[in-house]
Amino acid sequence: MLCPKRENNTKLFEWKEKATPCCIPKTNDDVSKKTSSSSSSSSTEVLQNWSLAVGSGPVPSEDPIPKTASMATLIRPVEPISDPSAAKIATTKGISIMPRAQTSHPLDPLSAAEISVAVATVRAAGATPEVRDSMRFIEVVLVEPDKHVVALADAYFFPPFQPSLLPRTKGGPLIPSKLPPRQARLVVYNKRSNETSIWTVELSEVHAATRGGHHRGKVISSKVVPNVQPPMDAMEYAECEAVVKDFPPFREAMKKRGIEDMDLVMVDPWCVGYHSNADAPSRRLAKPLIFCRTESDCPMENGYARPVEGIHVLVDMQNMVVIEFEDRKLVPLPPADPLRNYTAGETRGGVDRSDVKPLQIIQPEGPSFRVNGKFIEWQKWNFRIGFTPREGLVIYSVAYVDGNRGRRPVAHRLSFVEMVVPYGDPNDPHYRKNAFDAGEDGLGKNAHSLKKGCDCLGYIKYFDAHFTNFTGGVETIENCVCLHEEDHGILWKHQDWRTGLAEVRRSRRLTVSFVCTVANYEYGFFWHFYQDGKIEAEVKLTGILSLGALQPGETRKYGTTIAPGLYAPVHQHFFVARMDMAVDCKPGEAFNQVVEVNLKVEEPGKDNVHNNAFYAEEELLRSELQAMRDCNPLSARHWIVRNTRNVNRTGQLTGFKLVPGSNCLPLAGSEAKFLRRAAFLKHNLWVTPYAREEMYPGGEFPNQNPRVGEGLATWVKKNRSLEEADIVLWYVFGVTHVPRLEDWPVMPVERIGFMLMPHGFFNCSPAVDVPPSATDLELKDNDIATKPIQNGIIAKL
Repeated sequence: MLCPKRENNTKLFEWKEKATPCCIPKTNDDVSKKTSSSSSSSSTEVLQNWSLAVGSGPVPSEDPIPKTASMATLIRPVEPISDPSAAKIATTKGISIMPRAQTSHPLDPLSAAEISVAVATVRAAGATPEVRDSMRFIEVVLVEPDKHVVALADAYFFPPFQPSLLPRTKGGPLIPSKLPPRQARLVVYNKRSNETSIWTVELSEVHAATRGGHHRGKVISSKVVPNVQPPMDAMEYAECEAVVKDFPPFREAMKKRGIEDMDLVMVDPWCVGYHSNADAPSRRLAKPLIFCRTESDCPMENGYARPVEGIHVLVDMQNMVVIEFEDRKLVPLPPADPLRNYTAGETRGGVDRSDVKPLQIIQPEGPSFRVNGKFIEWQKWNFRIGFTPREGLVIYSVAYVDGNRGRRPVAHRLSFVEMVVPYGDPNDPHYRKNAFDAGEDGLGKNAHSLKKGCDCLGYIKYFDAHFTNFTGGVETIENCVCLHEEDHGILWKHQDWRTGLAEVRRSRRLTVSFVCTVANYEYGFFWHFYQDGKIEAEVKLTGILSLGALQPGETRKYGTTIAPGLYAPVHQHFFVARMDMAVDCKPGEAFNQVVEVNLKVEEPGKDNVHNNAFYAEEELLRSELQAMRDCNPLSARHWIVRNTRNVNRTGQLTGFKLVPGSNCLPLAGSEAKFLRRAAFLKHNLWVTPYAREEMYPGGEFPNQNPRVGEGLATWVKKNRSLEEADIVLWYVFGVTHVPRLEDWPVMPVERIGFMLMPHGFFNCSPAVDVPPSATDLELKDNDIATKPIQNGIIAKL
């Protein structure tokens, strides 16, 4: 499963929703259709004070709303709802719920129109035509509002309308007529001056609804960020490949290796990282890796099977010129490996197995989830979906509806914020392969269109992504994110051996996912929600190994020989999940703490006369420096995020625990160059109190970053208190990859991840109310009355 060329995958995102054509009638909720007189007039209104305030009574509505409308009409299964602002909305006692002025929720990713307006606004603000022409747009993303603005929107402006999110006040809250304007944040690279700047642009409702009307937003702020390089873009990569292939000394070096057809040559630009002052961000640099396809009839000839070694190339990406070139060592091209390709049947020179029968996933009554814009409801879970160019999929406002206890928050924001892939071969060029795939390239920018190879089965809800390319144009990735249900085996089961009666329930999970390609590797990022209250984060690794070429008879201990003349270096993949937790905390509350749990063996003595005793020992992590922790499977170590003011029926504090999966730490020495930029890899768990600007563990600009320990390792030196706080977990998990022959020519999926599990959050199993499947009920009706008790059971009785 490989995506098309990277140049088609670059980019910055906005959502459009879509269901699979074979399953769900397509519903067009394009905001451009939602033009109304209220929208146009709202752009000229003076913005009311939108922060929560206590008033003596409800604010009179400009358009009184009858109380008779049913809230149930606002949410329909699967299809996005038509404009709720046109619907009649019920009122809460003593509170007039205002009609919704906005069509976009404060957490919705920017629309295509908003992205266009943001780009046009910044470009128009350029001081001269030369400045405007040299602007390149790295990232255009939503400025996420404060948490209390999100709570206000969820309480009174957007279904399912949850006033309980806000604290109760005497006389009722003062509700504004509209939310604050949305804002866009732009990272802009000036190709002429080699400067990086950050802009904030205010957008109006007109910008969200249509490309017509006002074509300018309002610049709120702009600043130049010195001594940084922003992420690379696929347009730059494509231009770099063309420049290298046209460079006469390079063509001569390839001719020495028997290659004259440049169409067979692949140039993969890699960021240089930071190894010395020569890599300083005063220049925008790339060091490409070179590969060469074999001439064949295969539609996807595997060029990574023929690495070209011995050629050193350094490219100035600002001016797109080769500034260093050296043909250091003539290493013969590896011979064409007959097992190098992976396409179907004869196109790869093989025969496909013939005994795979069709497997169909059918949901005749449709799925169990409901979709309203970006708001998802499923099996008592509800949350919002977002997407950014850097992180890809973002999960917001995760909560569980727990009977008479109502909506119980679990987390405010979940995402994968960074990944690092360091290689373990000290030889050139492999020692420089230390990719920061989120911070240097962008996981979302390299996402797939699942139309080109769907990874999901069953009844699927797709979300499209719109983005700006390097020059500011808006493009689309169709079917970028997949939402669907999966059967997951047994949920729980017990059989009474005395009676022979059994109860069993099947488990299902809701999966939200996307897949991206960064050069040779594919990464699938998944969030799974379960009926028993668990949340699982999973990464699936696949794609093609990054290989090196060997001299005849040569072997290397830093990798695995997988074919004549070919070896795969050892390496590691690390991922960082950032989890802004909110266990039983309403917006504005900071009542969480983190406890580490280790299993201890009781010392021999009067309390352990049989030498079998062990127990769970808890330790409160009181500060940031104390909370730099590592996994320890020998003590079954895990961590619990608890609410300090909420208890369950036994009086224990409610919580969710982080359960590690398989994990590792960097195998590089402490002075390894890549650890200057990736100091966050030194521990598996970091805990910080929420700070709006603390988003990326290696800092915002890890590309060519000369600063040691920027980001998480620096923030925790403040040693802020964690005893009762708005907790953010940073979980670092990784896999050490010693390549196998079975990983060639395309690697079977390897899975890695972790689990968030309720720990005292519920009073009993939340899955006990899952009904039997229809098949189970039919079997009971037919068999229960006539089933004899087994003779063995009678004998025991």
